[in-house]
Amino acid sequence: MKAVVYDRYGQPDVLRVEELPKPSPGVNQVLVEVVATSLNLSDWEGLTGSPGYARIGGLRAPRRRVLGSDVAGRVAAVGSGVTRFRVNDEVYGDNMGLLGGFAEFAVAPVAALAHKPAELTFAEASTLPQAGAIALQGIARARRGQRVLINGAGGGSGSFAIQLAKRSGAHVTGVDNGRKLDFMRGLGADEVVDYTTSDFTRLEPFDLILDLVAHRSVFAYRRALARGGRYLCVGGTVRSVLRVVTVGATLGLVTGRRLGLLIAREGPAYFEPVAERCAAGELSINIDRTFPLLEAARALTYLGEGRALGKVVVTG
Repeated sequence: MKAVVYDRYGQPDVLRVEELPKPSPGVNQVLVEVVATSLNLSDWEGLTGSPGYARIGGLRAPRRRVLGSDVAGRVAAVGSGVTRFRVNDEVYGDNMGLLGGFAEFAVAPVAALAHKPAELTFAEASTLPQAGAIALQGIARARRGQRVLINGAGGGSGSFAIQLAKRSGAHVTGVDNGRKLDFMRGLGADEVVDYTTSDFTRLEPFDLILDLVAHRSVFAYRRALARGGRYLCVGGTVRSVLRVVTVGATLGLVTGRRLGLLIAREGPAYFEPVAERCAAGELSINIDRTFPLLEAARALTYLGEGRALGKVVVTG
């Protein structure tokens, strides 16, 4: 089978196409013929090895040669103990443990997968497992009348988070680069901020901040919160994340403004609710660009440049 592989951390030019043996599923695993794989920030981090936590399990070299966790496709074979899926079933899921989506076939554990809704294409379904789960859990505390800010709102998780927050009745502010302002407005954001020209931590305080790209000091984040407010960090530099879970936690106890890390849970229980709402037409799926498998390096370059409006998808 064809696969896009890499053996060292770096920019997309370290990726190359190789012919690999088709893998076989083990106990409680299925072999998926991959039709579509959506890109996430975790793919970029896994490629570059940065921030440092991206190297967990592979300090000097990647622990997996093939990137791609959010897969959608057809079951090609099942391992022993599998009863929930059959050959030719259409499935999708977040295969974060084994990766392998940038290939024609990928092995995934049964627990990571769900049956694909018939109303969604494979490309659409592939956008949901990681981004949808993060958005759903990050916005779970949003309530009617609250002020909610989403930093990095023009990307995959952010595009779902804006919609979920609006449907909760919150007043939503989206933060991203200037190219994405109209896109965020189109998703329902009440206000939009270009982080290159404005400092969102100096705006009127917010009740909930979902930060998908943490880079600022915890003191700035605390300033941006209303009393009783909550700041949740999903990703960012190692320094920023460490300060949030140490200094930020202490500040929260003292000031009544809680700062913490969102440890998003994985699995169908956390992305199927979003998929159901997309299938019903309540939420929109925004795919900026699709690239063929052999151009996965170009897809990652596009993602890494921060230009994607919503999701980027690689198709088999």
